[in-house]
Amino acid sequence: MSDKAVITCALNGVLTDPKQHNVPVTPEQMAREAKAAFDAGASIMHIHLRQQAPNKGHLPSWEVSVSKEIQQAIREACPGVIINHTSGVSGPNYSGALDCIRETRPEIAACNAGSLNYLKVKADNTWAWPPMMFDNAVEKVKDYLDVMNAVGTIPEFECFDVGIVRCVGMYHQVGMYKGPLEYNFVMGVASGMPADPELLPILIKLKRPEAHWQVTAIGREEIWPLHQRCAELGGHLRTGLEDAFYLADGKKVTSNGQLIEAIAACARRAGREIASPAEARKIFGTNR
Repeated sequence: MSDKAVITCALNGVLTDPKQHNVPVTPEQMAREAKAAFDAGASIMHIHLRQQAPNKGHLPSWEVSVSKEIQQAIREACPGVIINHTSGVSGPNYSGALDCIRETRPEIAACNAGSLNYLKVKADNTWAWPPMMFDNAVEKVKDYLDVMNAVGTIPEFECFDVGIVRCVGMYHQVGMYKGPLEYNFVMGVASGMPADPELLPILIKLKRPEAHWQVTAIGREEIWPLHQRCAELGGHLRTGLEDAFYLADGKKVTSNGQLIEAIAACARRAGREIASPAEARKIFGTNR
């Protein structure tokens, strides 16, 4: 077990609409929400980029200038903070994501490690959205890893299903990546791994033994037992308005800070201290 728990705050995500939910979009909003999470114990900020024009904040952006402005605002508000940059793009054109990583050199970046049919069914037995494929072929993964290797960014391997966890080990075996390993078990997507605490021992068994791991739990109040079990088994912790809007008692939050306070309490109940940004850098092996 890692004695100290590193907490990541997923500040805004790609799907959440700022007209419906209180997610940050502008650099100022991102910095304000990051500060609330930082003060509550988060050392890492996972960021998505949104279009900055009026009434466009629900749409993704891959403008390098937007990434730079948001990162600068967060770093000024949160001294020593670690940036974890999104990279997720469906389809063949992901050059914008590669450019953002190449030009801004974040300490960590998400690396989606395999493909998934991204599905959800509504209560009336119809699709919640048109069925889509979140495609992450090996060639695409390699493109991301090559850029991350070139700029010294550590990949956080996003694993939406059990087989994808096993793929990460294969990437390591064939030499696609040889640096510090981080797994992110994404649990709660309807067509991926369920948010079931009993699944964690299997996932831990399947990862490479030297690797760090954390859980992204997507859902409502039912996800909190999974966060607690993650803390008890030695995983690092993540939450934020990208992943959830509700506390364990069913109360809806209005800020990332409230979610980080709750997940920090999970760590403390497991007898673990919260890692500072400097300690997180040492744990994950970032070189800057």
